[in-house]
Order: sequence, then structure tokens, then C-alpha cells
Amino acid sequence: MNAPSPDYRSRRAAVARQIGPHGIAIVPTAPERPRNRDSDHPYRFDSYFHYLTGFGEPHAWLVIEGSGRSTLFCQPRNLEREIWDGYRLGPDAAPAALGVDTALSVETLDAELPALLDGKDGVWFPYGAQEGLQAQVEKWLAAVRGKARQGALAPPMQRDLCAVLDEMRLVKDASELATMRRAAGISAGAHVRAMQKSAQWLREGRALREFHLDAELLHEFRRHGAQSVAYGSIVAAGANACVLHYRADAAPIRDGDLVLIDAGCELDGYASDITRTFPANGRFTGPQRALYELVLASQQAAVAATRPGARFNDPHDATVRVLSQGMLDLGLLDRNQVGGLDDVIEKKAYTQFYMHRTSHWLGLDVHDCGDYNEPTQLNETTERMDPLTGNRLVQRPSRILREGMVLTIEPGIYVRPAPEVPAQYHHIGIRIEDDAVVTAQGCELITRGVPVEADAIEALMRG
Repeated sequence: MNAPSPDYRSRRAAVARQIGPHGIAIVPTAPERPRNRDSDHPYRFDSYFHYLTGFGEPHAWLVIEGSGRSTLFCQPRNLEREIWDGYRLGPDAAPAALGVDTALSVETLDAELPALLDGKDGVWFPYGAQEGLQAQVEKWLAAVRGKARQGALAPPMQRDLCAVLDEMRLVKDASELATMRRAAGISAGAHVRAMQKSAQWLREGRALREFHLDAELLHEFRRHGAQSVAYGSIVAAGANACVLHYRADAAPIRDGDLVLIDAGCELDGYASDITRTFPANGRFTGPQRALYELVLASQQAAVAATRPGARFNDPHDATVRVLSQGMLDLGLLDRNQVGGLDDVIEKKAYTQFYMHRTSHWLGLDVHDCGDYNEPTQLNETTERMDPLTGNRLVQRPSRILREGMVLTIEPGIYVRPAPEVPAQYHHIGIRIEDDAVVTAQGCELITRGVPVEADAIEALMRG
């Protein structure tokens, strides 16, 4: 049996320090979820629980006391059930395998928790992470209060453990970054495979549909050891690329179409997230290339703005400025109607073609946890009127980027037909997305194993 990872021990110790010597934290893993009458969805653990344990079985709970002591509640060994459902670690083996101090059967959870809660000054658990968790904690607290005459003392405070764990998870340690780099490499290879298969099938005259490329992605993910997709893959051909959350479906992919693929694998719990847009036949048309080069230039500006000490919003602001100028230059926006560059940005006229943000955190979840406001400046608010809705917006300084944070950089442009929009751009949707690790020098794009320059994409697809 391998020795337990010291990373999980150190994370649990950090939680113990945060909750104080007389606090107690309770973290459940995710429940199993039924898919239909007689089968469940593939099981996926809770991210908070996995971050602290590395344990992947269902029906498990972790308790961390402020003293530093950790107790795992897990399923007991049951040879009959293991024939049907698979091997269980069991409480006897868990301390050595996971580095926890104690492991007990989850069947004893209700009997043991009141005693663990007795005398603590606060109970911490992840608010909103699981339906019914608040009621479960209240039940255990009621059991403690019921023994008040015998001297039991229930914790007087309940606190949100997400506030602690979100800040911890926001900055990745070396082992997390190593896993994310491996996931990024696998996903990049899958995008390369999809690009090459698209051009090959069309050259051979074979019928090609979105689900064919979706299958190629999944094949490459699993072939290299990824356990799952990090999210439902988007494979969008032609006009479908203008639907932001389109899912891979049965639409045909035709010679001359652009194909937008937003897909990434999950490896050992960690997500990757890549988007590439490429010509199905391997050759950009003039209008396709013009819009593609604009999006790429906006991404390059965002990458240059991603560095320690910068703000989370800086890459988005850099993207918007480049895209807005390009929309004016290419005639997507009429200067006579919207004005100059600053007017486009101030009035948010660019949102006709670019309506989402440029970045999000990435980690155990594809839209990972972590506050987007700078926690040291929450009281520094400003107010402005949203030019699109007329609503009053309260804004706070965005998060200061630090070394070890991981975020996506994903500008795009989506041109739906409109009378004032040049016809050669109609139905073109383009997004380019890479995963960026903030480094001491700036940022490292860990997903560039798949080409991003238009000429490099064409060269790859000729192969």
C-alpha cells in the first residue's frame, strides 16, 4: 500500500488552524445520484472532500477537530456488497491509506457526532454544498443539547467552511499543478486528434457529424488515463458555434464550416478546459480568418495582462479593448451609430458579439471556487449604471492575481445575422481558450500542446 500523500495531511492541518483549537469541521462527500430506475450516474466525489482526503468512495464523511485530529467515516467492508459494487477500503485500512487519525464505520455517524461536537465553540461545514446538510447538523446539535443536564455543551456558532476552503483551493500547490499540466496535455492531444480527423474524413468524402468528433475526444481522454470529461463537451459546427453552451449533437459538419470545440478531461479530480475553433476542411476562408485573427489578438492581449499583482478583471478589459476596435475596423459595428472605441466600451456595444467574461478560476471544478473580489478591499465600493439594463451596479475591486492561481483565458466572437452586420460574417462563432497558471514572471499557458495560430492549425490539419 502506498504511503498517504502529505498534501492531504497539510491541508487538514491548515483547516484545523483556521477553525481554532476548539472548533470542529464536518465535510461530507457527494451522494450517489440515480440516472434511471435501476442505475446511477457515474459516481463523482465532492471536490471539498477530495481536496482534504483524496478518497473516492461514496457514503463518507470527514471530521477535523481544531486540535488537528481527523476522523473519517466510511463504508465498512462487506464482501457480499463488494461482489456487486466493488472493493471498499474500510475503516481498518483507512488510517494507513489516507493518513487520518481514526476511521469508523459510517453506520455509526449519528451515534458518534454528538460526542465529537460536545464542548466545541463552533461547528464549520460547507454551506449549500449538499442538500439536507444543514438539517443533519441541526439534528446532531439537538442531540448534544438534549444532554445539557448531564453537562453537554453544544457549539454556539455555525460557520461556513467554504470561506476557508475556497481561499485554500484558489492557490494551487505543486502536486495540483502537476496534475493539471497532465490533464491539459491529454486534452490538448484530444483537440489535435479531432482537428486531424475532421480534415481526414472530409478529404475521404465520409459523412461527418458533431458526435463523431465528440467520440474522438472521449477516446483520447480515456486512452491516456483521464477518468472522465470535466464537463459536457461542446462540439459545434457552423451556426451552432454561436450558441455558447451548445452540446455535441448530430448536426452535420460540412466542407467550409468552422467547428468550435470546447472540451477538457478530468484527471484525478482536476479539470482542464480548452476551446479551439478550426475550419472543418483545414482551410480558413477570408472572413473566417479575419475574425479568427481578431479573437487571437484579443487573447494575446489578455495573456500579456495576466501576471502577479494584476487584477482578475485586467485580462477581460484587455480583451474587450482589442475586440471592440476590431469590430469597428471590420464593420461589425457602425461608427456612425456607436461612436469610437471608448464609446463602444462605455455603452457595452461589443456585447452584441461578445457577451461573456474572459476568465474563470480552474481546479477541482471547471468553474472552480474562489472569490473574484479582492478580500482586502471589500469595503471599497463604487456604483455605476449598467448601460444595457439601466440597473445600478455596486462594484468592488477585483481579485489581485497571485502566483499559483489558475484561470482560463477565453475570448470569443459570435456573429448572428442582423441587417446591419456584413453578410460574410453571418453565423461565424469563434472562441479560443487556454488554461493559464500565474507564475512569478507572468503566466504559463499549459494547454498550448494544441496549435492556436491559424497557419499552425492549417499545417496540422494537412498532415
